[in-house]
Order: sequence, then structure tokens, then C-alpha cells
Amino acid sequence: MSHLESMKVHVSEKCIDPSHFEDTLEDAEHLLKYAAETGIEIEAQTRDSILEARAAFSTGWDEHTTALLLAALTKLAARLKPVTAESLKASRNGDSTRTGRRYWVIAIVLAVLIIPYSLASYVTSSISDSIRKDIVTANDLAVKLATRTATPVPPAGLTRSDVVVELQTFASTIRSIDSRSSQLNWFVFRKVKDPFGDLRPGVAKDTKEAQDLAAHLKEKLQLPVPLPDDLAPVAADRILVYQDIRYFGQSVVDDVSVWYSAFAIYILPVLYALLGTCVYLVRTFEQEMSNRTFKPSHADFHRFLVAGIAGAVVGFFSNFAINTGTSVSPLAIAFLAGYAVDVFFSFLEGFMQAFMKDRNIPAGASPAASARM
Repeated sequence: MSHLESMKVHVSEKCIDPSHFEDTLEDAEHLLKYAAETGIEIEAQTRDSILEARAAFSTGWDEHTTALLLAALTKLAARLKPVTAESLKASRNGDSTRTGRRYWVIAIVLAVLIIPYSLASYVTSSISDSIRKDIVTANDLAVKLATRTATPVPPAGLTRSDVVVELQTFASTIRSIDSRSSQLNWFVFRKVKDPFGDLRPGVAKDTKEAQDLAAHLKEKLQLPVPLPDDLAPVAADRILVYQDIRYFGQSVVDDVSVWYSAFAIYILPVLYALLGTCVYLVRTFEQEMSNRTFKPSHADFHRFLVAGIAGAVVGFFSNFAINTGTSVSPLAIAFLAGYAVDVFFSFLEGFMQAFMKDRNIPAGASPAASARM
């Protein structure tokens, strides 16, 4: 045997430390076990190569055993794709549990922020609209009563009963504005001074004082019984009370609009976008766990960051119209943008391309020339 041939035999019989390929063997065994559990047929040579590698692990491998193991792992990875050894290990260890728990914590935190503020925004918006409508109605009645009670005799075509009905409606509207304004004031932590705050229930220290205050508040907000013959003083007194309550109501509505409208326009879209991303990640996590393709990802934070930016961008728009002419609220768009971040940014890129294309059209060009361009 020549010297060169003896070197080849020596190299072919060279042993390799199995610890260098221990991870490779474990990966192959994980894939082989998954294939057996799911009923996927694997070539006998591939299976035998992995079993032989395990049997020779304690005695040492040669290059031939290592080559067969790597070839078997390559075939298994191609056969079981997209399932990988990494995804199988991640599905069994604590990574999946920690990831699922993290998603649920984020979802709960977002729900705790979104639900109360969404409910508060809806309630304050509804009460504010009612106060505005009542103020419009009361303004009209105040003008009519001031005119119709200026003289002892009602204007032509009206009776005293008609004026009394309008006066009762005016007093009822005042009470409605006062009640709703007091309710709305709670949402700004009673920041606006109540003109009749000293007469409200709960101010008095004893029962007698509470009864006196309640009677005094009743005199302010309700018509005297019986009504006097001359309705002018009654109408004038109601108008003075109304002016105080109107200022109170308008001030509360303005404060609520500043705080809750700003939150609903600029903060809620961001939270809804983050919630959309969380829903997407939870859905993807559930599918990956079911398909055994879950792998820990470090890109979740960046996806939440991009979703927050998308929600902030959506907040600058008041509404969106789709092809059917239906208007979609910004909060719904923000949620969808967070759920499908890639689609949202594809839309922005398409919009920018269309914008740049329009800018490339020379000024003054006719539509036909533009079309040819």
C-alpha cells in the first residue's frame, strides 16, 4: 500500500467527538419522533442513520456516521417543513407558555385602558349632545317667554294656558340641563363650579338643614304653585336661573370636549391599533402551537411599535370612505391597521407612488397628454 493510500484510510477511519454534533442528533431525533407521532412516512435509510448515530454516540463517530446523520437531518427537515426541530422544542419548553402569558397580559392591560375610556367617551358624548339640544330649546323658549310676558295680556292668538305650557316646558328643560350638567361634571372630577352646589344633597350636616336646602333648590328650579296672575316675574326669575345653569352646562361640555375628544381622537386609535396587533399575535400563536411551528420571536416589540405609529397616523383622519360609500370610523381602521400592519403600510406605499406619479406630470398638460405619459 502506498503512502497516499494509507493516509486516505487513516482519514476515513478518523473518529469525531460526538459532543460536537449532540445538538444535531437531538434535532434529528425530535423530527423523527414528530414524524412517527403524526404518521408521516420516513425512508428507512434516514431512520436507520439517526438510530445508528445514537447507538454510536458513546463510542465515537467516524466521518461516515456524521455524514449520514447530516444527510438524514436534511431530508427530515425538507420532509416536515415548516415544522422544525426548533419549533418542536419551543412548543414543549416554557417559551410557549411565557409567550402566551405575555400576550394575554398585554391584551388585558389594553382592555383595561380601552373599555373604561371608550365607555366614558360614549357616555360624555351622549350627555353633551343632549345638553346642547336642551340649550337650543331653552334659548328659544326664553326669547318667546320674555316677549309674551312683557304685557299682562298674551299676544293675539295665544291664551294664558299656552304661555303656562311654554313656561312649564322651559322649567323642565332647565332641570334637564341642570341634571345632565351635574352628571357630566363628575367626568371632569367636578372641576367646573356648580352655581347651586351649596344646595345639592349631601352638603347639609343634619336632616333639617338638608330639607331646607332641598326646598330652596326646588324653588329655584321649579315653578311656584299656584302660579300668580302676572307671569312676567315668574318668567324673569326662570330666565335668570337658566342663565346660571346654561353657563354651567356649557362650561362642563367644553371641558369634557377638550379632555375626552382629544383622548378619543389621538389616544384611542393608538390603543385600538395595539389591540389589533395583540389579536393578530394571539391568533398566530394559536395557529403555530396547533401546527407545531411556533418559534420565539424578538420582533413582537417592533410590531407593536409600528402598530402604535399606524394608530397615531389614523388618528389624524376624521373618517374613511370605502368603495361602497360607507364611512368607517377611525377606531375601526386603527384596529385593522394594527391587525394587518403590512397591508396598512402597503397602502401607504401605494399612495406615495401614486402621489409621486402625479407629481411627475408636467404642469398644464392636458388629460390626454397625461394619459399618454
